[in-house]
Amino acid sequence: MKAKKKPIEVIPAESLGVDLQSHLQVTSVEEPPARKAGVILSDVDELVDKLKNEAKVL
Repeated sequence: MKAKKKPIEVIPAESLGVDLQSHLQVTSVEEPPARKAGVILSDVDELVDKLKNEAKVL
């Protein structure tokens, strides 16, 4: 329980000789491309057919 009572020492950044400037430069910001709409299948057979014929997974 002594850890709760122990004071935290605050050290200013200037005394450590640390540069707080950012070294990164933002070159451009773009939105990600829009996602395609999903396909709703009626049953498992249709899903298996699409996986076999269109996606060539099965």
